[in-house]
Amino acid sequence: MTTPAYLGEFEQLLLLAILRLDAKAYGVEVARELETRARRTVSRGALYTSLDRLEDKGLLRWKVMPGTPERGGLPSRLYTVTPAGVAALRASRETLRRMWRGLEDVLKEPTS
Repeated sequence: MTTPAYLGEFEQLLLLAILRLDAKAYGVEVARELETRARRTVSRGALYTSLDRLEDKGLLRWKVMPGTPERGGLPSRLYTVTPAGVAALRASRETLRRMWRGLEDVLKEPTS
């Protein structure tokens, strides 16, 4: 059994956005999802560089989808998370759970 890939925070957010979007996980939609749910804006360059890096790690893949009239017939990439990507997300979640454990009182929301 291989160790899941280490994920940085932004990589986790990207993979989670792609999972959430499912069949609508195109680059523009991924950026919108990050802005809406994570309240993070991302430049086009940073987005696609990070998506390419995740592909190089084997954590996501993409396929070319036919263009639509809205895009002037230009094709687009539809992203999906690989099983290795899901395993890496699970490992990251478990690591964070272990680190948070025992700190609930220290990190709780202020009551005032």
